[in-house]
Amino acid sequence: MSHRRLSDPQTGPHGWGSAVSTYPLRGAAERLLFIDLLKAVGAQLIVLHHLAFYGPMSDWTHRLAPDLVSWFSQDARMAVQIFLVVAGFLAARSMAPGAVPRNTPFMAQLGQRYVRTALPYIAALVVAMLCTELARRWMAHDSVSPPPGLWQFLSHALLLHTLLDMDSLSAGVWYVAIDFQLYALLLAVLWLSRRLPASSAWAMAFTALLVAASLFHFNTDSDWDSWALYFSGAYGLGALAYWTTHDDEAWRNGRWLMGALVAMALMALTIDFRERIALALMVCLALACAQRQGWLFTWPRSRVVAYLSRISYAVFLLNFSVALVVNAWFTRYGSHDSVTQTGGVLLAWLACNVAGALFYRWVEQPLGRLKLRRKPAAVLPLGSQKV
Repeated sequence: MSHRRLSDPQTGPHGWGSAVSTYPLRGAAERLLFIDLLKAVGAQLIVLHHLAFYGPMSDWTHRLAPDLVSWFSQDARMAVQIFLVVAGFLAARSMAPGAVPRNTPFMAQLGQRYVRTALPYIAALVVAMLCTELARRWMAHDSVSPPPGLWQFLSHALLLHTLLDMDSLSAGVWYVAIDFQLYALLLAVLWLSRRLPASSAWAMAFTALLVAASLFHFNTDSDWDSWALYFSGAYGLGALAYWTTHDDEAWRNGRWLMGALVAMALMALTIDFRERIALALMVCLALACAQRQGWLFTWPRSRVVAYLSRISYAVFLLNFSVALVVNAWFTRYGSHDSVTQTGGVLLAWLACNVAGALFYRWVEQPLGRLKLRRKPAAVLPLGSQKV
């Protein structure tokens, strides 16, 4: 079956560009604590959405708490908008600090992004295929995908599966491909802007045009939901939230642009109200306020939140696979009653986080260190401005 369509933000969700974005920190130990909170909460909502959306355990839980399960199944999917906006914010902060595009070769930067994103993702695809085969031994259910062919696997590894309309090997992996498209699109905007006078102004202008095109056209047509332009409204709002608020001078010059963006988004919602866009706008404004008021770096101070943020990408990559195995085991060996199966749902939620923590420790971190051993390319911004 196609997990992609069932977990699409239009008809179902998922999201993680933010989780694979790294922080270009002002200090070595400094974290963006407010973004940690968004990522931690968003990741748990996505896990619970998948647990509620894909049965069969949640079918039993629905008898005990129908409203709660229905909310997680249908509305928690909107958490993908959090990750889209945060991903745009972090990408802008990394690729064009101070709205000054970095003078890095286009393909080198895109290749680095692919490596950082794809290495743990491909490892998780292998885990997903193994978990699917294990689940197949214990239950027959629509959530168990047929064995993949070589081309299906390669299309996933190359992040082309959404464009080729391939059935997904796991729920939510469509987002990894979309995030890469969005990153490439913003990178292209910055590459073009760098070749023009007043590159910062052009970067913001081109990004604002992408936001407008998405909000008023592409995002209104689900036929575009395999392409970055469908999601560039939320992503661009995040990027512009960073560029217009990163310091006092940026805010003096950019507050009118931020006001115009808010007005444009409200106009788009008036024409065609979409909850996902309303949420993206709220996250954009929250990030802008957090950066202007200073609590982007200072709130909340919680080790639990920080840790859940660090493992959020790993949890995202593995949660469906782990939940599928737990669902299959409880279907085969558990009592078919609401209390037992609800216990299985809670166990699956815990198992998803434990598996994510282990994957982060033993797979994602080592793969990240492999990348860091390579000699980094020069990433100085144009001119003499330092980051």
